[in-house]
Amino acid sequence: MLELKSLTKFFGNVAAVRDVSLSVPDGAFLVLLGPSGCGKTTLLRMLAGLELPTSGQIVFDGQTVSDGDRQWQVDPAKRNSGLVFQSYALWPHMTVRGNVGWPLKVAGMDAAARTRRVDEVLAMLEILPLAERYPNEISGGQQQRVAIARTIAPKPGVLLFDEPLSNLDAKLRVEMRTELMRLHRATGATAVYVTHDQIEAMTMATHVAVVNKGRIEQFGTPQDLIDHPATAFVATFVGTPPNNIVPVVKTGWAGRLAGGIWASPRRWTTAWPCSGPRA
Repeated sequence: MLELKSLTKFFGNVAAVRDVSLSVPDGAFLVLLGPSGCGKTTLLRMLAGLELPTSGQIVFDGQTVSDGDRQWQVDPAKRNSGLVFQSYALWPHMTVRGNVGWPLKVAGMDAAARTRRVDEVLAMLEILPLAERYPNEISGGQQQRVAIARTIAPKPGVLLFDEPLSNLDAKLRVEMRTELMRLHRATGATAVYVTHDQIEAMTMATHVAVVNKGRIEQFGTPQDLIDHPATAFVATFVGTPPNNIVPVVKTGWAGRLAGGIWASPRRWTTAWPCSGPRA
């Protein structure tokens, strides 16, 4: 459903994203996980069409929607995707119904069909009783649901989430994680979710891409990242508590640590994620 081919993005002389390639199956819930400033939001903005790649391609369902090599891309409104912003970005002069129905009106849907679809998604997110209220008359968690309802109303094939739960309190974040997973199953859309919170990543994702300094350090299932970290960064960033990195000098079938000898339980290879085994 979603494919990135050697995707790179420069801002001046600074590379925010470097040669990223991955392929995501239809209906997956991909989480882009990494520390602040690692390039994950830039990746999401390129997927949404808000940033043009410097080089590389983005493919949705077999159709190229961004081509950095040719400096061309499909308009964001025409790439069958929806973006939920971190700040909700609701129109304050519109009611909940107006906010959710606006993209349907822009798409040319007739009034009767628009009303049915708005009622359907508001009921799905359990906010139908709030339909005639304005954003300043509802809570932060309810505003987040409205933003999600507005995004899914046009039935996009790709759902994009830019740290949508970061402004919520801890209890509400847990509740909204469950709601987002339920929503993902109900819509069947492919989702891409940006976060620095590994708990969100491990509990919600079918696939995780760990991003560091603009590169994908590892791409796989949450269990793969826990059981088989590919790099020292992944080993220390993913998992609670994080893995320890122990410097060991390889000596044939054993390792030397602080003047002693450790027998290795497995063959030493260059594929180990760090300079020694995990402790």
